[in-house]
Amino acid sequence: MKKYYLIIYLFILIIFLSGVFILGTYLGYEKRPSVEKIISIFNKESEVITQTDFDPFWKVWNLIDEKYPSASNVSDQERVWGSIYGLLSSLDDPYTVFFKPGEAKMFEENVSGEFEGVGMEIGIRDKILTIVAPLKDTPAYKAGIKAGDKIIKIDDKPSINMNIDEAAQLIRGKKGTPVKLTLVREGEIEPKEIEITRDKINIPTLETEIRPDGVFIINLYNFSSNSPELFKEALEEFIISGFDKLILDLRNNPGGYMWAAIDITDWFIPKGEIIVIEDKGEKYEKKFYRSTRDSIFNENLKFVVLVNEGSASGSEIVAGALQEHGVATLVGTKTFGKGSVQELIPVSDDTSLKITIAKWLTPNEVSISDNGLIPDVVVEMTKEDYENDQDPQIDKAMEILMASKEPKLKD
Repeated sequence: MKKYYLIIYLFILIIFLSGVFILGTYLGYEKRPSVEKIISIFNKESEVITQTDFDPFWKVWNLIDEKYPSASNVSDQERVWGSIYGLLSSLDDPYTVFFKPGEAKMFEENVSGEFEGVGMEIGIRDKILTIVAPLKDTPAYKAGIKAGDKIIKIDDKPSINMNIDEAAQLIRGKKGTPVKLTLVREGEIEPKEIEITRDKINIPTLETEIRPDGVFIINLYNFSSNSPELFKEALEEFIISGFDKLILDLRNNPGGYMWAAIDITDWFIPKGEIIVIEDKGEKYEKKFYRSTRDSIFNENLKFVVLVNEGSASGSEIVAGALQEHGVATLVGTKTFGKGSVQELIPVSDDTSLKITIAKWLTPNEVSISDNGLIPDVVVEMTKEDYENDQDPQIDKAMEILMASKEPKLKD
């Protein structure tokens, strides 16, 4: 009988202890930060994540609570944002960026082209915040900002480890307000401070120039939604003029819509030939973008494209295709090397992720991001050239055009 009661007692004790364990586990789960619950859900759905040890993450999370003096001043949600930023930094890709609430809206306003700021494109080169190009006739352009300038401070905030979109948010601001940039410029020993007054930015697209010596120049400042139509009109103007020498100036053109760059290149590349290649990595097949129309010029077209360190993205797509197909001679300096594709993906109702999904390759499968483009004829612009309003790059382009054979329009 005693043995019988002992068995019942042990059974009841086991049930009680099991209940305590389950209740404790449940309450502990309920008290954990919501981000841990999210990761637990991911663990069920993703074999890759279940193989990852998250113990160090949660140990650090708890140590912050226990040891950090001002831990209560940082919300759990802010820590989640910080964790995402850290996750993305492991990719070592300055163009993959997470936008938390407020930042996503600002980015959407920026890409719409309706914003107030100083008017310049920025990027990352050698892990340093670098000016790709000032946009023509903007406050940055008028203040003497140059392509290749390194930004080491925005107002009083150092730019080290700052991503592009964080820097853009600091530089943008209300019309009439000032922003101070501390820059390091190649060839100059001391950093320089430039204060710029923000204004409403109206980005120019295209201008044409007819020179009396028989040269037609198209200055293309960006690849906006209306660039292809404006470029078509410029080509018609070139043909009607009766001139036979063409310069396409892509210097300080930071890019824009990829499809606009492809459409513009399409006028010069034979139908069916490769313009640019989209490379999404080993898991995917490369995507080839080809010319869809017959070019209106034959191989005798006198054509020079001007590029420099401020020519990026769409400019590099155009210049790379024209160079490798032997359509145009590239003159200037090495381009910036921004040849990647980003996609904006909503993460929640008020957050989004701008993530790199592919790289652009030239028709000969040269990575634009890895190498930039080297001109056929390298011509540097010196400090004295800028100060004396001289342009040896366009002078060299003129020299090449005058020495080449007469072009013929196709019948």
